[in-house]
Amino acid sequence: MSATPSGAVQAVAASRLAAAAREFVLFGMKQAWACLFGGLMLAALIATHLWWPGGAPLARYDALVIFAVAVQAGLLATGLETRREALVILVFHVVGTAMEVFKTAQGSWIYPEDSLLRIGGVPLFSGFMYAAIGSYIARIWRLMDFRFPGYPPLWAPWLLALAAYVNFFTHHYVVDVRIALFGLSLMMFSRTWVVFTPGRRPRRMPLLLGFVLVALFIWIAENVGTFTAAWTYPDQAGGWRPVGLGKLGAWYLLMLLSFVLVSLLHRPRAPGDEAWTTSYSRIPDSDGVERAS
Repeated sequence: MSATPSGAVQAVAASRLAAAAREFVLFGMKQAWACLFGGLMLAALIATHLWWPGGAPLARYDALVIFAVAVQAGLLATGLETRREALVILVFHVVGTAMEVFKTAQGSWIYPEDSLLRIGGVPLFSGFMYAAIGSYIARIWRLMDFRFPGYPPLWAPWLLALAAYVNFFTHHYVVDVRIALFGLSLMMFSRTWVVFTPGRRPRRMPLLLGFVLVALFIWIAENVGTFTAAWTYPDQAGGWRPVGLGKLGAWYLLMLLSFVLVSLLHRPRAPGDEAWTTSYSRIPDSDGVERAS
């Protein structure tokens, strides 16, 4: 006997639900894989906070530097990270460390423990925390084959990112222009989508939403870092408290800088560029109807 109409509908619904579940699992697995370096660094912060012995001959911060270098070497040796990705991550380390040296000198935050491997008040492991952001963006870009319909001229995001980085320094002396930078980023990327492929079919979301979500997860990771006393803000001197949501703005601007730096490695491309297939040129909207991107 043939299936009843209601039975057929239920079967189709179950099939779609199973496909969606598989895609969701793939999405999570790719995200976790892209976060490999950052996840290992957070695990090391937690482990050394809980179990690093007091009075050990090797300082905790120095051990974190050695661990980070070993992880990077392992990723390169196993082919899990390319040399070009490692070069971009090195750039992140330099850019991040330069900002850390300045910010700690201004008293924005401190690293309370002693160490040998440091520049001024900044232990060298801190640069690897910025490098973890670059590693994530570079890896997820490759794993999900990012494409960017509506991307602005390539020079425009570079100017915005440079202005954001300079503002991290200059706002201590002159007017803080981050509100203007937020507005410029909104205008610049308001029509830009990021197309990503977690499974068989490409999906899309506004690029600005992607920036905000990544900034949110960085803020969560920062709370982990301060909870483990790896660094502390002035309002945490009397005991740990969550990092204020106001820091999301700073991490959002850092996301812009991070994204632009990774674009040195992966040029932002639109659907239709190079290996992009014909089937990917039409992206399903939230209502399930396929429309030209």
